Amino acid sequence: MATFSLVTLNCFGVPTVKTRPRLLTLARLLNQADMTVVCLQEVQLHAYRHLLTRACTAYPHSAAWTFFHAPMGGLLTLGRVPLAQSDYTRYHERGRWYTLGIMDWLLRKGVLRTIMYIHGLPVIVLNPHLNANYTGDWQPANAFARVEQQQLRQLAELVVAQPQAALVIVAGDFNIPRDSTLYHEFMQASGLTDPLAGDTRPTYRALPGLPGRYALPLDFALFRAPNLPDMQVHADIVFCEKQPLIDGSRRYLSDHCGIELRCTWEA
Repeated sequence: MATFSLVTLNCFGVPTVKTRPRLLTLARLLNQADMTVVCLQEVQLHAYRHLLTRACTAYPHSAAWTFFHAPMGGLLTLGRVPLAQSDYTRYHERGRWYTLGIMDWLLRKGVLRTIMYIHGLPVIVLNPHLNANYTGDWQPANAFARVEQQQLRQLAELVVAQPQAALVIVAGDFNIPRDSTLYHEFMQASGLTDPLAGDTRPTYRALPGLPGRYALPLDFALFRAPNLPDMQVHADIVFCEKQPLIDGSRRYLSDHCGIELRCTWEA
């Protein structure tokens, strides 16, 4: 049987006193896992990219696009297998710089695409991070939701453009809730399948001071598969509990949970 496994996590890689021990602990856990690929979002300094690529010794291959202070879009993809190709697509719609979304605007958010081969099958991984919705309102009239809608439409076009013979995985922080209008519109336009469809468990853990209504399923690992014999896909939410960090404290790895995806088929 051929296998492909992936985990995606918004790792909250912003400068704080606990970021380094959190990321090093994450690297330790990833090294113990048997993932083929790791998709990370919110790696907001080159120092954190270097830390992760050095510490994740089980994943000797990596892809990121260099920007001024951080990887473009804050995106980093790690591979246990060679990454044959990578490229980066910026969102055409970035929002307004003079709003709460200025950090999204500055990062030039987009989609990091990597290609690898598993038993001769091309596997294309799209690692996206959409702009945040700081109002928690995903109705069509909301300004942040309109930006996300344009980014989702561009992402859907990118998915549709991928070869039909490839296994396509889209895994990242979408910043839209499952079962919202934006989610359903994107799923229909992209032709992707959500193995956790209908799962209401939150993947975002609202930070202190934020209303509980922000705790929603915002992270997804979606797929489109060619006709493969005995194809099986399973997914679950991971990294939701506090972990003992390498500095002796006990903390959450991030303000997000991760999503794990596993695919098997007869090679």
